[in-house]
Amino acid sequence: LLLGCELTASTKSYTFQVDEEDDSDHILALSVVCLTDGAKDECNVVEVVGRNHENQEIAVPVANLKLSCQPLLSLDNFKLQPPVTFRLAAGSGPVHLAGWHRIMHREDASFEEDDDLSEEDEEELPPIMPAKKRTQ
Repeated sequence: LLLGCELTASTKSYTFQVDEEDDSDHILALSVVCLTDGAKDECNVVEVVGRNHENQEIAVPVANLKLSCQPLLSLDNFKLQPPVTFRLAAGSGPVHLAGWHRIMHREDASFEEDDDLSEEDEEELPPIMPAKKRTQ
């Protein structure tokens, strides 16, 4: 599933959440953050707000965009665990965020591993050789 949202001066945050009773695992991946039509030449800081391992709220800046020098940032499918909030911490945008949402049903993810791997299935790596010195 594709995700897309826009942060502006009037809509400074967007929260992506899933049903807590859902028995599936959810992965949210952020691919691109970019300034869109109408953006001013100012710093636009986008941060991700989530929860740490102690269930405390934590905010992490993921992009600092400016029209004249960096209007777009590729985040290479930065993976997040929902619920997560995207917030425009500075600037007026508009900033567009794009990514994808994957749902993995737990019964689909369960499988039995085959412990009877034959030696033919295992790939043998060549030994690491020391580098040769170059003479001048």
